[in-house]
Amino acid sequence: MDVSGRQSGVADPARRWAVACVVFVAGEMALRLYWIAGGRWAYTACDRTALGDPAGGCGADRVEALPFWAGWGAVGVGVALATVVVCAVRFAGRRFAATPSWAAAALLLVVAFPLHLLFEIPAAVAGRPSDWRDLGARLALVAGGVLFAGLANASGPPRRPAAPGYQPVARWTRLWAYVAVALPVVGWAVPHGLWLLGVPFGISERELDDIHQTLSTPTGAAITLVPPLAGLLVLGLVQRWGQQVPRWVPGLRGRPVPRLLALIPAGVVALALVTYGVLSVVVLVGRLVTGELRWSDVGEGWATTATLLVFLGWGVSLGVTATGYALTTGRALATGRALASGRVRNAEASRSARAAVRPTTADAPTASAPDDRSVHETR
Repeated sequence: MDVSGRQSGVADPARRWAVACVVFVAGEMALRLYWIAGGRWAYTACDRTALGDPAGGCGADRVEALPFWAGWGAVGVGVALATVVVCAVRFAGRRFAATPSWAAAALLLVVAFPLHLLFEIPAAVAGRPSDWRDLGARLALVAGGVLFAGLANASGPPRRPAAPGYQPVARWTRLWAYVAVALPVVGWAVPHGLWLLGVPFGISERELDDIHQTLSTPTGAAITLVPPLAGLLVLGLVQRWGQQVPRWVPGLRGRPVPRLLALIPAGVVALALVTYGVLSVVVLVGRLVTGELRWSDVGEGWATTATLLVFLGWGVSLGVTATGYALTTGRALATGRALASGRVRNAEASRSARAAVRPTTADAPTASAPDDRSVHETR
């Protein structure tokens, strides 16, 4: 197949992803223009006001001056995203066609801050009053990030299949995965579980009373259990089921797991955890420097401070594990390409050898063309 044929084959799935991305961008831009015109449906002011009404958007209807990034700034980003979609379809199959789409996916996923969803959604399901506008907006951004990641994957140059079979990860990758699983259990679930049971582990009695007043038992249990349960998914980066669909899954048993299906969520969560950990530590240090917070307060609530380091370590360990997974599956992909290339060369060599030993029509003797000398001697 020629280059134009390969690009045409790539462009078809890229167009389908592009349509979904356009629907997302158009919906976001329409909503922002509606806010600019004065409407406030799905708009929240909980991050800009002190009103304690998350279920009602914290007085969103009374907000007159719309923040730039919620209005015209977001519209400008939408125009840029639309341009990315057009370029992805126009240059589908070329070497760097997917780069802008990957950047757009990363931007949307980082802005969505999925770590917030990891805690707020379980709390909302458990009955805690939540800002559904904010949760819905973040989920929409996550969906947009996934769509642009799909567009990037479809618009890049065609890839050959990876080598079949499970590729064991390096020992250091496995060790970091165990750290990423242990940290949310030891550093998050254990102290929060003790607090729910009324044990002031690493916090003051006053903080413990505040926790019991603001969190119901179902909400506290959800917040306590969800992070370590989600952390168990890290094991997929070092186990067979992270590369091959288990045999008990009907219709997909034994098929290879797409690398991006594992790498994108792991990378986004790792980035969110590290970002949250670093920013929280910076804020803590700033409060200590200005005197707003005293070292005695940090010592009294050391478990709360340690939680910030848990997030940072969790993000680093998850990022390192994802890197090891990427290296392992990348080598498998390279092996698959080498095997495919070797099969092509062997086939070409076999065809050449058969052509060299096959007699041609001009060289083969025929019964209807007797030797001229024999005819002369017979006469």
